[in-house]
Amino acid sequence: MTEHTTSRLTRRDLVLSLVPACAVLLASREAGAESSPPHLDEKDPLAKSLGYIHDVKTVDPKANPMFKPGSSCANCVQIKGNAGDAWRPCTLFPNKLVNANGWCRVWAPKPAP
Repeated sequence: MTEHTTSRLTRRDLVLSLVPACAVLLASREAGAESSPPHLDEKDPLAKSLGYIHDVKTVDPKANPMFKPGSSCANCVQIKGNAGDAWRPCTLFPNKLVNANGWCRVWAPKPAP
């Protein structure tokens, strides 16, 4: 005859096994919250199609007749985030950051305050 032994999981055992799992989950969640989106790559297909460049000083006005001197991502209506940050979110490029000194063909001035 075979003897069966059954082990029971007590509430205490369950709670004690969940504590480390919860700690790992919270730590990974906090780490994810601290990381920021990647910088937009000028070679990204959408960036290329909109003529995005990281440095407005390199814009060729002949190739970009809509370019206006003084325009940059920093003073475009599409940019979000905190003024003064070098890299900021843009509504045109979800989950990517653009250079505040950059420019693209969709540039539109922010409305006057």
